[in-house]
Amino acid sequence: MFENLTNKLETIFSKLKTAPSLNEEQVDAGLKEIRLALLEADVALSVAKEFIEKIRPKAIGQEILKSISPGQMIVKIVYDELVNFLGEKNQELNLNATPPACILLVGLQGSGKTTSAAKLAKLVEKKNKKVFLVSLDVYRPAAQEQLKVLAEANQINHLPVISGQQPLDITTRALNAATLNGSDVIIFDTAGRTQVDLMMMNEIKQIKNLIKPTETILVADSLTGQIAAKVAKEFDKTVDISSIILTRIDGDGRGGAALSMKHITNKPIKYIGVGEKIDELEAFHPERIANRILGMGDVVSLVEKVSEGMDEEKLRNTEEQFKKGIFTLDDYLSQLRQMKKMGGMEGVLSLLPGVSKIKKQMENASVDEKIITINEAIILSMTKKERENPKVINGARKKRIAGGAGADISTINKLLKQFKMTAEMMKKMSKGDKNPIPSGAIPDELLNQLKPK
Repeated sequence: MFENLTNKLETIFSKLKTAPSLNEEQVDAGLKEIRLALLEADVALSVAKEFIEKIRPKAIGQEILKSISPGQMIVKIVYDELVNFLGEKNQELNLNATPPACILLVGLQGSGKTTSAAKLAKLVEKKNKKVFLVSLDVYRPAAQEQLKVLAEANQINHLPVISGQQPLDITTRALNAATLNGSDVIIFDTAGRTQVDLMMMNEIKQIKNLIKPTETILVADSLTGQIAAKVAKEFDKTVDISSIILTRIDGDGRGGAALSMKHITNKPIKYIGVGEKIDELEAFHPERIANRILGMGDVVSLVEKVSEGMDEEKLRNTEEQFKKGIFTLDDYLSQLRQMKKMGGMEGVLSLLPGVSKIKKQMENASVDEKIITINEAIILSMTKKERENPKVINGARKKRIAGGAGADISTINKLLKQFKMTAEMMKKMSKGDKNPIPSGAIPDELLNQLKPK
């Protein structure tokens, strides 16, 4: 996410930070490079121009040029303006209506509306709301069937498909069904087209007048960059969108759509699609995204991901074990599985500060995601006694484990070494050590997971 833009900005800032002092000419040269980096990231020209215009007066102010660390001050100015352009703060989904609250998803064909409808439904269910999914796409072959399959695979209530019905008829049937089954929220997935057309817009207007939605959300593909921003402007002008979901942002190394969208439409980005799985839709936090763009990581999101899906009882039991200094290979297995849920090593690394710099220094470096699966297989090939007390694992046991996991002895040795390091850190934490991690230990371990492509 934003990898290309992050790398370019880090290079620009490293020059500014190393300069003992800055003059107006140096700042202007830096701002020119930032503008170019934004344009190369497919940020709209008008947005890039206004961004620089807002930064320049602050960046060339005397308090900046004469400060002890002018480069750091400029980074702070850029960060603040990025947050401002991205929307200042996260905005919650508006469900403020007498149930059922209606949410209308609109957008072009292929933008990821149907998948986003199912993902959004799962997120809303976490708010203890009963959700009802409805497909109004009677034009794309098997579109209604696709939503039905997604709903059933993820235990989401949905409107049964009746062939031959038109969108307005389906809408009326959905409103009646949702009232009868006690739904709190209805999510309507409308039809998309390959381009914005009059027939499409008129249909959305009619549906909107009928359901009076609390949210009309545009689903846009971030990979289309400036095109996504133009589409957003067109939809907003015609059907007055309330917010935006940006899909495929995990594959967008540029980030132009995210930076342009809010500023062009003046409508908030509320969610971003960060993968294909049902739980890979995240709330959009401008300050966290600004941190990622500037290579500062996103530790808050990392902590949220770690705690996600862990029930309170399990957390309490784990905490009690740590207090006693108990940490087994079963606990380590739980950590590995949690990491897989978080998008593997790549997902974790992307949220840590400074990792983009490390990867950039290691030419053609990539994360070996298979190591998590291999380690999982190794632990599952161990007996209960071995998982509770790894010290009993001798050469003969390693040979047996290797055969069961389809791994070699050296990989088992690496796993046991990593486990030992983690167990030592947990022990220190249980004794109240505020700095349990030895200097350089984690970066080294993370670097061990990087290998040339």
